[in-house]
Amino acid sequence: MDANELRYLKLLSKNFPTAAQASAEIINLNAILNLPKATEVYASDIHGEYEAFVHLLRNGSGAVRLKIDDAFGNTLTPAEKSSLATLIYYPAEKMQLELKSIDDVNGWYATMLVRLIAVCKQSAGKYTRSKVRKALPQEFAYIIEELMTESNLAVDKKAYYAAIIDSVIRTGCAPDLIKAMCVLIKQLSIDHLHLVGDIYDRGPLPHMIMDTLMRFHSLDIQWGNHDIVWMGASLGQPGCIAHVVRNCARYGNLSVLEDAYGINILPLATFAMNAYRDDPCVAFGLKGNPQLSPQSLEMNIKIQKAMAIIQFKVEGHLIREYPSFNLESRNLLHHIDFDKGTVDLDGTEYELIDKVFPTVDPSDPYKLTPEEEEVMERLEQAFVGSEKLQRHMRFLLDVGNLYKVSNGALLFHACAPLNVDGTLKEVDVFGTKYKGRALYDVLERYVRAGFHSEDPEERKRGRDLMWWLWLGEGSPLFAKSKMATFELYLIADKTARKEVKNPFYTLLEDERVVDGILEDFGMEPKTSRIICGHVPVKVKDGEDPVKCGGKVLTIDGGFSKAYQPTTGIAGFTLISNSHGYILAAHEPLGSTTDAIVNEADIHSSRRVVDRVIDRSLVADTDTGTQLKEQIADLEKLLDAYKKGYIAESTL
Repeated sequence: MDANELRYLKLLSKNFPTAAQASAEIINLNAILNLPKATEVYASDIHGEYEAFVHLLRNGSGAVRLKIDDAFGNTLTPAEKSSLATLIYYPAEKMQLELKSIDDVNGWYATMLVRLIAVCKQSAGKYTRSKVRKALPQEFAYIIEELMTESNLAVDKKAYYAAIIDSVIRTGCAPDLIKAMCVLIKQLSIDHLHLVGDIYDRGPLPHMIMDTLMRFHSLDIQWGNHDIVWMGASLGQPGCIAHVVRNCARYGNLSVLEDAYGINILPLATFAMNAYRDDPCVAFGLKGNPQLSPQSLEMNIKIQKAMAIIQFKVEGHLIREYPSFNLESRNLLHHIDFDKGTVDLDGTEYELIDKVFPTVDPSDPYKLTPEEEEVMERLEQAFVGSEKLQRHMRFLLDVGNLYKVSNGALLFHACAPLNVDGTLKEVDVFGTKYKGRALYDVLERYVRAGFHSEDPEERKRGRDLMWWLWLGEGSPLFAKSKMATFELYLIADKTARKEVKNPFYTLLEDERVVDGILEDFGMEPKTSRIICGHVPVKVKDGEDPVKCGGKVLTIDGGFSKAYQPTTGIAGFTLISNSHGYILAAHEPLGSTTDAIVNEADIHSSRRVVDRVIDRSLVADTDTGTQLKEQIADLEKLLDAYKKGYIAESTL
């Protein structure tokens, strides 16, 4: 045994100081390897739709209802199962509603406690008692564990279990115990959550999604382009801030800035209402139906235009500062003929929809007016100074990555940039070219440097690169030829607005190309798959989210209400459990109130994507690989004890 190995085993012996303890841990870990694989859930492109997303977390993407069916079979009616499911999803609200119409409150408590215990036992079946114990709410851990270990064979203990339930009710603990058990069931239904990008933009409540995720027991996040632009904005990056504010106004969601993050937009509103006082802002109507008052609607429209013009200007400065970003074609203000009201794009003259530009100097169109400069300075201070925004963005940084390899799945938000022939596209990052996994790695390093580097220049580069990640042609988060914001607002001709997707999306059925991507990320193509989002899947038009025989799963199904007319559904979730992969397509949720009062669950169609013949075990997962390594180390320690290399401790 060499000196380094002996030194390591001596350190390990501090945790397992005797041969008996090392043997016990080997037995324990070997047993865990033979448990069924836990349930993982994948979702993407949530876009601020808090109610629908959180309902899916509460119902375990349908898993809770399946556990109820398994626990009770036909012994409960469909109505009773629906009522129990709603209680598990929304325990406080459902209890309050139910108890208003019940005469025998104690009887109701007793019935619900017995039913919830049955579902708890069913949900805990694939986990070790140790893991379940760690998930138990501390104040009720003993009671729940005792009730969950009830056995029909232990006839002599029936009175004991009945006495526990009776005491819980008599002491007034029943409501809190019910809530605790509902939380436990939901936690056991989803062992781990993978969120494949785009929490932010469009929908009204991204901050509430973030609060929920920060409380979630186990998750990882792959940053989407709509997340990275908020991360950049939190660091005061002007291009990112301009987009974030403009987009909030475009969807009537300025409350996200004001109420959620405490960002004062009064100076901006005052500027916009004055600068565009007599401007009808004809090209800047709002998306969707945000149901604003006429005054608020007018303010959002004018703020949207004000920020769009500011965005074009600050982006112009960034494009000139970083030629390697290759975005010169996006500088369009100097191509406007302000007298004619037209713009020249690649030799074609287009008439502008909106020809009123009171803050643009035709002789120096990218120059911010003094008022615009003041607006941006105050916005930058507000974004950087928002404690809640900083907390949310640091959480994204801590649990997030640009990509993740997990249990044979390569997770990223949008794409691995490709050339038209399917080879990996080289992308210039500050003078050096990268592709594939190397591109992802260097980009993530710069993102983290933008937050943490002690070098001011490195920190600035990281911050500005986040803006490029939002809209750059080679960005693996954007994956299109251009961000056509200017054209979408100001040119009616749809050919000018077209954003061409990266060849990645047209080559997803080419197994050779997909295998090449997986190999570049160090994965075995025969047993691996790609899971991504970003581009909505047009289910209503017959588009299939399952590509390349199941090697690629594209799971943006339209959580965002703005995209539901395009997709025809209200989002996908992908479930991976011991039986394989299941893709769930969800219908819209009316409202949380409807879910509670009318027990209206989200209806989902479930499709088996990949069913395994032999049930997958923990041994087949990344966790299993780690446990096997621990077992191998413990076996070496045990051998060292037996051969006398290390003395057992009696202390």
